[in-house]
Amino acid sequence: MAVFTTVTEGDAHQLLRQYDLGELVSLQGITAGIENTNYFLTTTQGEYVLTVFEVLTREQLPFYIELMHHLAKAGIPVPEPQTQHNGQRLGVLHGKPCAIVTRLSGGYEPDPGPVHCGLAGATLARAHLAGQDFGIRQPNLRGLTWWQATIPQLIPFLNAEQSALIQSTLKDQVAFAESAAYEHLPFGPAHCDLFRDNVLFDGTYETPRMGGFIDFYFAGWDTWLFDVAVSVNDWCIDRQTGTFQEETLQAWLNAYAAVRPFTAEERQAWPLMLQAAALRFWVSRLYDFYLPRPAQTLKPHDPRHFERILRLRRETTVHPLP
Repeated sequence: MAVFTTVTEGDAHQLLRQYDLGELVSLQGITAGIENTNYFLTTTQGEYVLTVFEVLTREQLPFYIELMHHLAKAGIPVPEPQTQHNGQRLGVLHGKPCAIVTRLSGGYEPDPGPVHCGLAGATLARAHLAGQDFGIRQPNLRGLTWWQATIPQLIPFLNAEQSALIQSTLKDQVAFAESAAYEHLPFGPAHCDLFRDNVLFDGTYETPRMGGFIDFYFAGWDTWLFDVAVSVNDWCIDRQTGTFQEETLQAWLNAYAAVRPFTAEERQAWPLMLQAAALRFWVSRLYDFYLPRPAQTLKPHDPRHFERILRLRRETTVHPLP
């Protein structure tokens, strides 16, 4: 955990009095994650995850908490925030907002095959459709507006070639976002960070079962195609080069399209959306690398990974959407 808030068993006992989740059995810290403090929380009624939010404020959190609750109630496999006796799903620990959510089964697959990709694609399409009637609107906070504000801060750290690449890509994305074609893209709540380590699988490698999607704290309203592009730019590539692996890519996209068929406007926008997804994570990784937050103690990801992917998406013909 990058920012520690120590939660004792006494703290957990006191917090659980506000829920109908049984008595505390065990409390175990989780080392993964850079935004929040997380604990596995086992009670006499089940297994949960306790999250203490270190960055997001109580005013910002309802969108994420209620989106997960909405999707869980619609049958999408996501952590379900638990409701306190007072009807609220956000609590307080050590002056910080917190939540208890159901713990999903399974673990993440670092080397997903076509079956994993098909399960992920179909589940994301189901999540998109289930979110259509979600009532709280919040933009993707790491979207175009953030890129426009952040890229000028990064230019001093880039060489001339990198600076030209990032600025020309941004210019293309601004023009794209202002186009009539962009306006016609299907739009709604999106995960916006569905990398392979944010999906859990049960079963074996050969016969996996979907465990669920986790870590919704970069979610926001965006085009659903952006969500797809973010996902396949991580799930369906050779991790050394960033090139697409056709078998996993087609498995992912075909499974998604079987649940929610892509529109003609999405097919036309696909190459630019793959570039948008690569730009978003190149910018955020550059930002974390060169301008880290004071509390960020974990080593940031190498920004060059998404620089390579962005160059590929701009220079290589992309396989069309199904």
